[in-house]
Amino acid sequence: MRIHLATDHAGLEFSQFLQTHLSAAGHEVIDHGPVDYDALDDYPAFCINAAIGVVRDQSAGVSALGIVFGGSGNGEQMAANKVAGARAALVWSISTAELARQHNDANVISIGARQHTLEEAVSFIDAFIAEPFSGDERHVRRIAQLAEFETTGDIAGKGVDH
Repeated sequence: MRIHLATDHAGLEFSQFLQTHLSAAGHEVIDHGPVDYDALDDYPAFCINAAIGVVRDQSAGVSALGIVFGGSGNGEQMAANKVAGARAALVWSISTAELARQHNDANVISIGARQHTLEEAVSFIDAFIAEPFSGDERHVRRIAQLAEFETTGDIAGKGVDH
């Protein structure tokens, strides 16, 4: 599987370790930056580029997921979710990692590097990658509604306020 990574300065060490961990597990890793520590860096472009890579790969039939890091993971998740087709989930446990895949078919996860140990983050990531989407009709329907709103600004028959 192809894994797209991005971070800010707070997650740089996590990202560097993950590149080795994921490559050793047989994944193709694409690092969207940064490559050097800069306490004043701006994460949005890094995370957006990772999400674009995931969406582009999945649209081309390539098996791909994304992982973004920051101090809390909140801003990085928000940045990734600005990309049409990205479904980024903030993950803080194995359970949230698994549910992000099972129920939401999340294709990107965000983790707060200052909130977890490296071992915890790796366990979340491994669980996320291993967990398949359930394909349950209710989840497929809900994901389709999100995609509909993303492209049209409405969800037909669901009373979205304008």
